[in-house]
Amino acid sequence: MNFEQKLLEIATYTIPSIITGGVAFGLLHKFFKNEEYKRKFELLRENQHQSLPIKLQAYERIVLFLERINPINLMMRVEPNDLDATNYATFLIHNIQTEYEHNIAQQIYITQDSWEIVMKAKNSIITQIRQTSINGEVKTGNELRTFLLTELTQTESASAVAISFIKEELKRVF
Repeated sequence: MNFEQKLLEIATYTIPSIITGGVAFGLLHKFFKNEEYKRKFELLRENQHQSLPIKLQAYERIVLFLERINPINLMMRVEPNDLDATNYATFLIHNIQTEYEHNIAQQIYITQDSWEIVMKAKNSIITQIRQTSINGEVKTGNELRTFLLTELTQTESASAVAISFIKEELKRVF
């Protein structure tokens, strides 16, 4: 019986200390996990605080890009001189491509949906210019310019649609 008493005595000291140790472990684990979440949240908030101006600047640059490739603005900025329709269209498309290459890195800071809309707008404008130049109705750069300007005043350009989408997205995000 002496062995059973010793075992009972050991159990009376050990079980409460195991329970106390388990509770302490659980509380400390929860505390450290909570502190880790707080640090992650603070880091995330700090990163967002620092990246917000960069993201807004990227959206500004994309809107500027879309305004610059808007066919009306583009044709007002790029004179046809004495070029034929095909060469003037190629010159306009080259200007669009140059603007695009200058702003390609902005895709890192804007959403995938916005970038896809920008790409569709760019490609739509290029297609419109190219098709108008090869359809045979216009021969000179001035005729191409006049035809496109007339056509574009009657419809909304792809860049205007893309700008509207980006503005709506900015309202949702910010």
